[in-house]
Amino acid sequence: MPRFFFDAGTVFWRDWVVLRRRLKKFILSRLVTPVLYLVAFGWGLGRSITLDSGSYLDFLVPGIVALNSMNVSYMSATTVHAEKVYHKSLEEYLSAPISPLAYVAGKLSSAVLRALISTALILCVALIFGAKLNFSAVFLPVIILNAVIFAGVGFCAALRVQTYEELAQVNTYLLMPMSFLCGTFFSTAQLPELVRLAIEILPLTHTSALLRTGFDAVSLAVLIFYASALIFLSCREFEKLVD
Repeated sequence: MPRFFFDAGTVFWRDWVVLRRRLKKFILSRLVTPVLYLVAFGWGLGRSITLDSGSYLDFLVPGIVALNSMNVSYMSATTVHAEKVYHKSLEEYLSAPISPLAYVAGKLSSAVLRALISTALILCVALIFGAKLNFSAVFLPVIILNAVIFAGVGFCAALRVQTYEELAQVNTYLLMPMSFLCGTFFSTAQLPELVRLAIEILPLTHTSALLRTGFDAVSLAVLIFYASALIFLSCREFEKLVD
């Protein structure tokens, strides 16, 4: 077990060193999209929308947090593709005495860190915009689970595809629909019944709901299931490279 933590920590530390060198650029790039969403939907469209639970801005912020943690963690994990195809640095890990789980844990932890930094930035901006933030006990665990899920998606995609164009297709056909349909900008109750049932299978729907309403055993169980499944699949994809 100590060896596992050492190996995972080594993978994580390598990614942290890279992030630390680019931290200013990372912070600036992470602020652009949330600010645009808050201006367009929170100040613009949001002023004409009233909700029983409060302002639309208060409803919007948890959705933006969920959406942002999805995108950041996914993009963070897809860098494995460049390590595999272009930099060839992945070969060093393949030849090292490191378990697939330790490597995956290190990479996913790096993605979680990026998601948490980005989330903190969004919350600070939301406060400046006048949003009222209500944190539940599951807020942080939900962000972490959501980041693990979509980092796992990005990791699996990065190891399976051959080109960046194929990675872009994953974003177009999987992440883009979830970005707008999974309760980020409006309640899924507004959707037709069959569409709503399909949308509620997806993890981002449960993340958005948990960030808004707090603890829900079913939604939390769904996220834990997805996170466990994606960790398992990520390990399998890494093992295929070793074999």
